[in-house]
Order: sequence, then structure tokens, then C-alpha cells
Amino acid sequence: MTAHSTAEWRQAVRSGRRLEYFTIAYNLIEGLASLIAGWMAGSVSLVGFGLDSVIEVTSGAAVLWRLEHDREACGRERLERASLRMVGGCFLALALYILFESGASLAGHQPPRPSVPGIAVAAASLVVMPLLARAKRRAATRMGSGALRADARQADFCTWLSAILLGGLLLNKTLGWWWADPAAALVMAPIIIREGVNGLCGRDCCWHAPDTP
Repeated sequence: MTAHSTAEWRQAVRSGRRLEYFTIAYNLIEGLASLIAGWMAGSVSLVGFGLDSVIEVTSGAAVLWRLEHDREACGRERLERASLRMVGGCFLALALYILFESGASLAGHQPPRPSVPGIAVAAASLVVMPLLARAKRRAATRMGSGALRADARQADFCTWLSAILLGGLLLNKTLGWWWADPAAALVMAPIIIREGVNGLCGRDCCWHAPDTP
């Protein structure tokens, strides 16, 4: 590899690290805002979205750790696999929580209050996450990183959750369809379960080590 291509690769790695730092910071803010808004409105979908964001912080930290130690021995993969399983277990626990709370809300006819802050959070994520996914895919291609490429898919996954959340919140706010909120949470559950199973099986971002020059 030439000095020029090595310099390009190192620049791509720096870009990937900046993207992961931004991902962690954004998910922390997003998660906190969603949890507060969800608690105030009694919204299962918002609380579930907030908890998912908190779990994504752990996943993003694992990817960042991999990028920071991209030249270390492959023996570290055991720790990465353990981290994946922990994140996967958290996703499955979240899915169980959503299924239980959504079912209870629908059965008990417990209408959540409309949440303008929740709508703002979901709308912001629907804009930010596709842009973040595209930037991560571009950096992943430049540096040959399976970790970053898989994390871009995580951002795509968050985009879908944001769209589902926004739809449920808007229907509750504009049409008074209170059941749209727990229904949106139920639609989220299979997507979250899939991520949890992938994590437990070691098929996620941390399992793919980035290439080095």
C-alpha cells in the first residue's frame, strides 16, 4: 500500500471515529429526551424508543472501541462477542417490555397524552439517521471496515423505528387515535427482536473487524 493510500485510510478512520462519537452523543440526547417525553405522556412507543437509544449507545461504544484498537490482536474478538451478546440480551428484554406494556395499554384502554416533544424527537431522528447511515457507509467503504458498515445498518434500523414512532405519535395527536401509540410500539417489537437475535448470534457491528493497511 502506498503512502498516499495509507494516508487516505487513516483519514477515513478518523472520520469513522468522529461519526461514532457523534452517534453516541446523539443517542444519549435522543434517549434522554424520549424517556422524559414518554414518561410525561404515558407513551409506550416513546419509552421503548428511548430505551432503544440507550442500548444503541452501548453498541456504538463497542464500534468506537474497535476503531480505536484496529491494530490489536484478533484475540479481542472474544470480548467483542461478549459485548454483542449483552447488547442482544438488552434488545430482547426491551422487546418483552414493549410487548407487555403495549398489550396492557390496548387491553386496558389506557390512552397516552399527545406529545409534541416526542414528535420533535422522532422527526429529528428521521432526518439525522439516514444522513448518518450514508456518511458511515461512505467511510466504511474508504477504510474497508465491516464494523462501520454494519453500524450504518444500525442507523438504517433506527430510521425505521423513528418513522414508526412518528406515525403513531402523529395519529394520536391529530386524529385522537390513542391506540396508534401502543400499536406503533408493537410494530417496533419484531424489528428489535431481530436485532437482539443477531446480537446473541454474534452477527452485528462488533463482529466484523476493520481491515488495516
